[in-house]
Amino acid sequence: MEGIGQGGRQKGGVAAGRPAWDDYFLDIVGIVANRATCVRRRVGAALVRDRRILSTGYNGAPSGLRHCLEIGCLRELNNIPSGERHELCRGLHAEQNAIIQAALHGVGVNGATLYCTNHPCIICAKMIINAGVVRIVVGGDYRDDLAEAMLEEANVEVIRR
Repeated sequence: MEGIGQGGRQKGGVAAGRPAWDDYFLDIVGIVANRATCVRRRVGAALVRDRRILSTGYNGAPSGLRHCLEIGCLRELNNIPSGERHELCRGLHAEQNAIIQAALHGVGVNGATLYCTNHPCIICAKMIINAGVVRIVVGGDYRDDLAEAMLEEANVEVIRR
């Protein structure tokens, strides 16, 4: 078969019919996003190192607090456009929750890859940089020019799939 090397493996280390690692983890964060409680956008994230999931996160209200699905969206009520006034939201972003969950459970994320259904916003980008994440694989279309510029300046590799 074309593209198949020794041991029945495709060139690049992917076995026939199996997803590449980046696609595999993006599929997983797509499932994680199903837990999101945001009425505007469902986002999932996972921090991975050495092909092992360190933590996951999805967007929603802090633990123990009522979700926007229950009480309504503050951003919707105030007609706040996507990408603006992030502080006017009850929820945390998926990337923030993945970093917080790792910290809560004593898991270091330095050198990890972040897989996310959407490109991080500027607030998340700054947290990602300071957490020591070295690579981001993005599956969605959200754009934040300042976040992209800061991630590039910090030499965080960003791959769009």
